Amino acid sequence: MELDTSTIMLILFILLLIVSIWKIYAFLPNKQLEDDDTTEEAQSELISIMIKTIKSTNENVSIDELFVYMMENEDFNKDKFWRFNKNRLNKLLEAYYIKNPHANSIADIYNETKV
Repeated sequence: MELDTSTIMLILFILLLIVSIWKIYAFLPNKQLEDDDTTEEAQSELISIMIKTIKSTNENVSIDELFVYMMENEDFNKDKFWRFNKNRLNKLLEAYYIKNPHANSIADIYNETKV
C-alpha cells in the first residue's frame, strides 16, 4: 500500500495538532493557587479586615493610612495577599459602597461599625 504525499501530510498534521493541544492543556492551571486573592472568599476576608481596621482607627483616616494599617493588622496574611496594593483597597471600598449604598466614605463605614 502506497500513501500519497497529501495523505502523509494530513496524518502528520493531525498528529502534530494532537501533540500541540496536549502541550497547551498540560500548561494550563488545573487547580486554584494557594495565594489566589481574586476569589470571593479572599475578597470577603479582605473586606472584613478592612472593616475591622476602620473600626479600630478614627473616622478621619485617609486611604493611605488605611492601607498601612491594614498591612499591619494581625489578621492580614502577607503571604496570601502579597499583591495587595492601594488600587486593590480602592476596589474593595468601591465593592463595599455598592453593596451598602448608604455608605459613601470611610467615615460612614466607621460610624456604621461603631453603632
